[in-house]
Amino acid sequence: MKVADKHGRIIQAAIKVFARNGFFNSRISEIAKEANVADGTIYLYFNNKYDILITIFEEEMGKIIASVKQKLASTEDPCEKLEIFAFQHLSLVEKDRDLAEIIQVELRQSSKFMKEYRNRKFAEYLQIISNIVREGQEKELFRKEVMPGIFKRAFFGALDEMSRFWVLSSKKKYCVKTAARQISHFFLDGILNSPCHAPKKIGKRRHKKKKADGR
Repeated sequence: MKVADKHGRIIQAAIKVFARNGFFNSRISEIAKEANVADGTIYLYFNNKYDILITIFEEEMGKIIASVKQKLASTEDPCEKLEIFAFQHLSLVEKDRDLAEIIQVELRQSSKFMKEYRNRKFAEYLQIISNIVREGQEKELFRKEVMPGIFKRAFFGALDEMSRFWVLSSKKKYCVKTAARQISHFFLDGILNSPCHAPKKIGKRRHKKKKADGR
């Protein structure tokens, strides 16, 4: 078996085991069994469970970031980009619930991870939101006084809470498209120079200037 294959199998096995048992209740032997490798093989690739957890986050977040950037490249409309970002973020729960649970729950329960790990991937992910805001300001769509650094955390916080709720809940009351549209437009109404109508569908022109009578 190639090195890359074993590495990938261990990562995917760890995602399943961490999501099923919780990070702290999981053992290296369980990951090895799930990956169909010997216990000692795990230590050829990773130092410990924390090393596996960090690797999961870095590798999977790298994929998420690449996917989001690819989707955003399909439009030049900053309003549209915010909704696309929201949709892609919320879609993770449907696409890979195990991974979503690790990112939303398990990582946050590890104080060692939160204190010691320099979360460059997360910073890069949030920077995408900042870049969208700056682009909207340059195009005079968004208000100049809006601070991208504050907006990105507020916007991410709303999406993050919805995702966390879905991960921890047995039922999902709202569909992803509806939630993405609602959340993105709650924020857009606060930063647009001219308020926009709610879009009918992701992928079409998002914003229309309202008539002079204020409707």
